Amino acid sequence: MCGIVGFAGAQPAAPILLDGLKKLEYRGYDSAGIAVQDGGLISVVKTRGVIKNLCDKTDNGSTLSGTSGIGHTRWATHGAPDDVNAHPHVSNDGMFAVVHNGIIENFAVLKDELEKKGYRFESQTDTEIVANLLDLYYKGDLLEAVMKTVSRLDGSYSLGVLCAEHPGKIVAVREKSPLILGVGVKENYFASDVTALVAHTRNVIYLDDGEVAVLTADSIDIYNASGKKIEKSTSRVIWDIEAAEKGGYEHFMLKEIMEQPRAILSTLEPRIKDGRIVLDDIPDSYFDGVQRIIITACGSAYYAGCVGRYVIEKLCRIPVTVELASELRYHDPIIDENTLLIVISQSGETADTIAALRECKERGAKSLAIVNVVGSTIARLADYRIYTWAGPEIAVATTKGYTTQVAVLGLFAVFAADKLGRITKERYAELIGELLKLPSKVQRAVDLNSHISYLAKRYASHRDVFFIGRNIDYAVALEGSLKLKEISYIFSEPYAAGELKHGPIALIEQDTLVITLCCYDELFEKTLSNIEQVKARGATVLAVAHEGNGKIFHVADDAVFVPDSEPLFAAVPEIIPLQLFAYYIAKENGCDIDKPKNLAKSVTVE
Repeated sequence: MCGIVGFAGAQPAAPILLDGLKKLEYRGYDSAGIAVQDGGLISVVKTRGVIKNLCDKTDNGSTLSGTSGIGHTRWATHGAPDDVNAHPHVSNDGMFAVVHNGIIENFAVLKDELEKKGYRFESQTDTEIVANLLDLYYKGDLLEAVMKTVSRLDGSYSLGVLCAEHPGKIVAVREKSPLILGVGVKENYFASDVTALVAHTRNVIYLDDGEVAVLTADSIDIYNASGKKIEKSTSRVIWDIEAAEKGGYEHFMLKEIMEQPRAILSTLEPRIKDGRIVLDDIPDSYFDGVQRIIITACGSAYYAGCVGRYVIEKLCRIPVTVELASELRYHDPIIDENTLLIVISQSGETADTIAALRECKERGAKSLAIVNVVGSTIARLADYRIYTWAGPEIAVATTKGYTTQVAVLGLFAVFAADKLGRITKERYAELIGELLKLPSKVQRAVDLNSHISYLAKRYASHRDVFFIGRNIDYAVALEGSLKLKEISYIFSEPYAAGELKHGPIALIEQDTLVITLCCYDELFEKTLSNIEQVKARGATVLAVAHEGNGKIFHVADDAVFVPDSEPLFAAVPEIIPLQLFAYYIAKENGCDIDKPKNLAKSVTVE
């Protein structure tokens, strides 16, 4: 959701800024702009629509001279997505240019104050007030003006600032919105996502909330919220730019679906040594006194948590609830030191999840994060963390992010059950073996379903789709339905199969497509009964079943298959054909698969 980049060096800034913005396209945006400084002149170019429009408008950056600058991709929050509201925004006198991710919650009060002092506003954004506040407080000391300005701001934001009187210098500010510094040779950078940096440097510094960085070609100075200069360590990004390229695939989403066997192997294998799960950071005593587990997340990560609930409760015999982070933070939850909070986020920067984590920690909860991005906010806030190590995920609709989260939840459940003494040695060894089979099971799920593109042609015209399942099948149905709706824009709704007769069956009519998950063997016959019920009302049924299950063809119109798996871990291979189905439906309907409308990769505002 939005993206910002900044560069200070010796080479032309505009092409580097444009390249960085292209790397951030996957986050979701509706307009883009850059500001480049050449001596005391700041030149701003911005446009509605895609970054290609900005490249065309600047002849790929060649029309803008200057070796320092800032750039932005905007996802509209305040004001329509047009040229006027696009960033960067400039102070009335042209002294400052600003880019901003996030939301300034008290912008209306500040705007009213500035208008009374004679400042004019051209846009509807909350960002323009930052540029004019900087102008109000600037008396020659750039850092002082920035510190005074941010002290007035409420909300979540990351900022990039240029000042006409300080050529070659850029300022970056982080407050509850991701921001990373890139350390180069005779050039330095900032960006909201590491993908914008790795083509130029893999040495990065993660800013914390309240910190301000002043960058030039030769230096990076970092200050805390009190204005005191501090030292920060430099980290090394372990993947390179090739990991963020399509590698011959038509779309990032398809590439990332196909990467799942490798991603799951990378997640699991280093943590299983000599037949034992090794999570070095988590002490054996961590589970002492835990009486309740809450899993919280948003979107697909929440649905991964829904799978995790079944697995953890079954193995650990501790009650587990799964809460949407956007709800958990506001309903005055009953949480204490006997609560273990598991937070799940691909980016580690999901705003509602961060807020829920902070709220629960304040109430005494223990916390464990499952995240992909090393050094992210959630990773640093949690007591302990398990990285999924899935590599960069560029498509907005998550695939390998989800499956690696589910795999980690399975790993954690077995680990915790062992520490709690709730599992026999024989069952522990059996489950370890089943975890290690997951990469090959996922590959088999891909191999079994080469015909899905043909099914997609058959079903692409359906405008209403229902997903049903029981137990873990139902949890998988939640994610399968989300995949279809978010990239194909087809209305789809998941239901627990047993709930059909309590209302939803009223919506089943002739040729309604019902995708039925039939992989939970213990309840297979009951699910067949649900298929009969919808078929009796004219529905068309596409079933997901275990390989070799010929019985399914007696009731379903079509079927896709997955390998038979340990029931506790079956969600991982089971989601594969549903990911592929959503992908090919969206392709058949001509949708923008990697960047679906109105969606953003990392939701960093409420």
